[in-house]
Amino acid sequence: MTTRLPAGAGVGFKPEHFDAILADPAAPIAFLEVHAENYMGAGGRPHAQLSALCERFALSLHGVGLSIGGEAPLDRAHLARLRALIERYRPESFSEHLAWSSHGGTFFSDLLPLPYTPETLRRVGDHVAEVQDTLGCRMLLENPSTYVRFEESTIGEVDFLGALVARTGCGLLLDINNVFVSAVNHGTDARAYLADFPFEAVGEIHLGGHDEDMDDSGAPLLIDAHGSPVADPVWALFAEVIARTGPLPSLIEWDNDVPAWPVLRAEAARVGAVLTRHASSAVA
Repeated sequence: MTTRLPAGAGVGFKPEHFDAILADPAAPIAFLEVHAENYMGAGGRPHAQLSALCERFALSLHGVGLSIGGEAPLDRAHLARLRALIERYRPESFSEHLAWSSHGGTFFSDLLPLPYTPETLRRVGDHVAEVQDTLGCRMLLENPSTYVRFEESTIGEVDFLGALVARTGCGLLLDINNVFVSAVNHGTDARAYLADFPFEAVGEIHLGGHDEDMDDSGAPLLIDAHGSPVADPVWALFAEVIARTGPLPSLIEWDNDVPAWPVLRAEAARVGAVLTRHASSAVA
């Protein structure tokens, strides 16, 4: 399996939207995305709903539990469950995060950052290769939102991602909200980050909302919360990326304080409008 998502708008599926989506034949969405870990049971309503939706929409599986950046070996049982899920639904895409979320048998409810060093590159590359070999598909790896940096990092994040693509043949999931959040938090330039991004490896884009706060010194602090509309600066970055690349599969993530379907539908329609406006664009 390679990334075969249509170059249209997608939304993260929430069960409370199931009836509304099926009753909306003109919904401006080309694909749906679900968190893989929510569908690892044998059956029941989640699988009944997903099976019905897959008759109409392309499917993206988005993992949150592999801990690809962790120091420990990958969880073989978790990989086996992922493989069974992929064999069951044959999704158009599978993605995970450049992060770690477990250590020593403890599982954390967050996606934690990594130092970007040659040692980390080797470990993450080995883990990505193992995932792809086990699942029998090319995976996409998502750039993180970060709130701290490591003094020992010797490789820039964009270069680190590019090196992983070169080592493993994986693709990338470009989360533009994560780019913006990290840039504000670290006082860097989001456009400079994107200027060097390996767009030829991007198989999907994510857009989501963030919360605004301040750190202890009074500096702006953004939190990748997925509980609000996409912010205007993120829309602007998205439009600039699509003007350069042409249309790519682009998803609205809204996981907390989930709104009524018409609100999410309107966000997806805005994605579709950007993609349509730049339908003739191509990578420079």
